[in-house]
Amino acid sequence: MTGAGNHVIPNVHFRKVNGMMHGRMNRVMMRTWFDQAARKKRRSQNRKAKAARLAPRPAAGLLRPVVHPPTQRYNMKLRLGKGFTLEELKEAKIPAKLAPTIGIAVDHRRRNRCTESLQANVNRLKLYKSKLLIFPKKSGKKGVKKGDTPKSELQNVAQNTLKEIIPVERPALRVKARAITSEEKEASAYKKMKKARTDKKYEGARRKKAEDGKKEG
Repeated sequence: MTGAGNHVIPNVHFRKVNGMMHGRMNRVMMRTWFDQAARKKRRSQNRKAKAARLAPRPAAGLLRPVVHPPTQRYNMKLRLGKGFTLEELKEAKIPAKLAPTIGIAVDHRRRNRCTESLQANVNRLKLYKSKLLIFPKKSGKKGVKKGDTPKSELQNVAQNTLKEIIPVERPALRVKARAITSEEKEASAYKKMKKARTDKKYEGARRKKAEDGKKEG
């Protein structure tokens, strides 16, 4: 029953509530996940098949650098990047053309913005190089080339199945409470910043004065 007056006849669509109609058992808009267990099994099998296909090479593929993600929101974290820079390879004494042939990813676009990240990735390359075993391409004495690992060391080599090949060393976020030292009490961040700003402001004038003094001398 409606109230008094000329109103629209009620036509509430309660029949649409349960899964938005058509199809067997009225379930067209409901997403099911009955294949979750089977998908999990399939992913596991695919990982094992890939590892077997790549063996004895690392299951993760190429070695990648440790980088800081972009933007202020994520730049305190660490993750794997696309490839090592040419500068990092040069510091580690690995030729850029040799690197992809021994399982190292190269990215010629990336640049090193600080010495800390450069050194961290150089150390990563050096550690990889120290553990690297190179199998000969062909069997027999003629197949062995310069730089290949001796045959005696290639017996029963275990495959590296780690996700990152060399685990990324993530710094501990928790800092334990400690007493403030006398040096820290005496130090003033404000004075340091003030002096840095002043030095920057008068840097040009000081240089000019020094050059004029040399010319006069």
